[in-house]
Amino acid sequence: MDRYPIRQIALIGFGEVGGIFGRDFAAADLQVSAFDILLNTEPSRSAMLEKANNQKVRTCDSPAEAVRGADLVISAVTAAAALDAAKSVLPFLSAGQTYLDINSVSPDTKRKIAQTFEASPAIFVEAAVMAPVSPQRLKVPMLLGGTAAEEAAQRLQTIGMNGKPISDHIGVASAIKMCRSIIIKGLEAITVESMLTARRYGAEKQVLASLAATYPNMGWDGPLPGYLISRVAEHGKRRAAEMREAAQAVADAGLEPLTALATAQRQDWLAQKIAEYELDVAAAGAFSWQQLADAIAEASGSDGANVRGAGEKANIAGPANASNGK
Repeated sequence: MDRYPIRQIALIGFGEVGGIFGRDFAAADLQVSAFDILLNTEPSRSAMLEKANNQKVRTCDSPAEAVRGADLVISAVTAAAALDAAKSVLPFLSAGQTYLDINSVSPDTKRKIAQTFEASPAIFVEAAVMAPVSPQRLKVPMLLGGTAAEEAAQRLQTIGMNGKPISDHIGVASAIKMCRSIIIKGLEAITVESMLTARRYGAEKQVLASLAATYPNMGWDGPLPGYLISRVAEHGKRRAAEMREAAQAVADAGLEPLTALATAQRQDWLAQKIAEYELDVAAAGAFSWQQLADAIAEASGSDGANVRGAGEKANIAGPANASNGK
């Protein structure tokens, strides 16, 4: 079943996802090397070297060094860098190596990346990550695409990963993820817009009660609103980039990506406000979307107290705290 057992893994991109995978692979006694463009500059280099040292991951000063001898190469970079990342390692790959692209990009971008591998002895496998990585870590579900998807799924299982072959054709797995993201990240964006507006009018409890009555099994009267808004607060910039890839997928299908682009704008908006007003959404403690809404209202100079219900003042106790939930 496993002609090429996975003993050494190279990570191209050592951000949040690369860091999680690196730690878990190293803990399983696999050899792990990593390259990230942030290693080229300070102060990001020092922080990344410290993280890698703590995780027993070997950092490399070039993509060539990182992939040398690796059985599996995992690309976990930003959407905009996915194609360039593949091109940077392609000349240094050899037979028996598998390149697993887990980046959130449009089906057409995945096909372009795959095309660069047509003359390579290495194997290209498309992967679409279908859930937040941090809770499930290596077990996060992935859909795999390409002629080697089935064999890749079996090999990934031997190192604790959860890949499911979905199609022999490149682009199908990414299409599934992009179309799902239009719903999931769209729901996040409309929740941000609805709840921050309702909070300004002191109407959030009634709005949530109405939503809970209409959709009793979704959790609108529980943790759902906070969870959805926390996702945007913590990762809005990255999620906006993914939605622009989803918009490209819609456009490539011949439709105008009205909703996907609007979602990207709202995700970007919250990320920009948090940065502009220096609100701390990464501190320890329970995330409060109400506190975040009030902090934005105060910082932007909105007279929230005038539109909120009589006797109820905006709770501006300080910067928002992020949930550890994903």
